[in-house]
Amino acid sequence: MERKIRNLTKYALIEDIGSGDVTTEATVPTDSRAAAIILAKQDMVLAGLEVCQEVFQFLDPAIEFTSFVRDGDRIRTGTEIALLSGNTRALLMGERVALNLLQHMSGIATQTARYVEKIEGLKAEVLDTRKTHPGLRELEKYAVRIGGGKNHRFGLYDGILIKDNHIKVAGSITKAIEGVRKKSHLLLKIEVETKTLDEVQEALATKPDIIMLDNMQVDMMREAVFLIHRQALVEASGNVTLETIRTIAETGVDFISCGSITHSTAAVDISMKLK
Repeated sequence: MERKIRNLTKYALIEDIGSGDVTTEATVPTDSRAAAIILAKQDMVLAGLEVCQEVFQFLDPAIEFTSFVRDGDRIRTGTEIALLSGNTRALLMGERVALNLLQHMSGIATQTARYVEKIEGLKAEVLDTRKTHPGLRELEKYAVRIGGGKNHRFGLYDGILIKDNHIKVAGSITKAIEGVRKKSHLLLKIEVETKTLDEVQEALATKPDIIMLDNMQVDMMREAVFLIHRQALVEASGNVTLETIRTIAETGVDFISCGSITHSTAAVDISMKLK
């Protein structure tokens, strides 16, 4: 992950600074030094400190970065997150990129924690999806873990998920799974998407590892879990909100996947002020 963070930091700073920060270069002497505080402006679960630090130290390795909290900590409004000291130009040029990433990752961790809390005491686990922002998947999935969720597959290469379009092209769930078993290695788990109880029955006959219940009403979901009866793991997907997740979990599913925790979660409010 360290190399990916460094590459992401590099391109994010190139995008923001370009040929130079014309404002900072016109107002701040090259040898100016300062200290700055990064401050939480709302309650949150923190995620992204390493990325934040990397931004500033990419610009100037001599920047001192002292954190007062850790990723995964639940912090309150007004908490001092970190103290930075060093070249003023580097602090100002890195501010926006560092805060953008820290706010975004902490927003995901915070929202994930809310979902996890809603199903406390039940066996279901909260999963993310591939609905991530291009280039940010590693960071977003890390933030989900920090918030107490689990990662679904990282990409198309590390897990088989047979969806409706695959089934349509193959001709049936049975044919799709037969095709997968001929061409994939045994270590890859096979998951298949179902939308009806008939599809659940067909999927069961093929013995996949995981059956996804896609956009099913709760009553149908409960019946599907009864039909599957531990013959496969069960994932619920679709229409998952903070208001619905506990009802979904109470059907007995093993996993609940939620794309919105990465693609639609609002950033939390974090600021940086020079001392």
